[in-house]
Amino acid sequence: MKKNVGLSFYEPEKKNHFPVISEIFLCLIIAMIAVFMAVVSVYFFGMKCSVVGTSMEPGLYSGQDILINRFAYTLLVPKKGDVVVFLPHGNEHSHYYVKRIVAGPGDVVSIKGGQLYVNGEASELVTEYVSYAGIAENELTLKNGQYFCMGDNPDDGEDSRQANIGPVEKEDIVGKAWWHMKTDKNKMGWIK
Repeated sequence: MKKNVGLSFYEPEKKNHFPVISEIFLCLIIAMIAVFMAVVSVYFFGMKCSVVGTSMEPGLYSGQDILINRFAYTLLVPKKGDVVVFLPHGNEHSHYYVKRIVAGPGDVVSIKGGQLYVNGEASELVTEYVSYAGIAENELTLKNGQYFCMGDNPDDGEDSRQANIGPVEKEDIVGKAWWHMKTDKNKMGWIK
């Protein structure tokens, strides 16, 4: 016998294939994958370090945490104005130095009358009076792969002017500083 097929005002009960517990479980899995990807990205391409000393004030303060892009100089070349993190002479037992590149390969650097000169012109990157010229007292020509790095506050801290640091080799640069974390004196933001 055939059933009557006609109009029905009752909707058949739908079966839920994904109960609430399955949806919560799926959200947790997605969150764990996102956290894992973030940790792996930071581990392989970046790192965090703290600024030591006041040589980068007023932009960066002592004890302030910064993020470093370790991958940046794998494909690109460091350029003037970049804030970089390096280990002098690759010394693994030293703290990380955070300084600005003021001159690159082939540039001639000198400090006369408290002013930094690059290729005979006054540098716009270091505007503070530089009382200690160090190895830049006489003209210094940077070799291929060498960078002259100084702090924004040059009279506080060591940089390429000191003989024990000197010009920084490209292979000693850990990476480019790109983000600074919040402190009492400053807010989070991009490093200029």
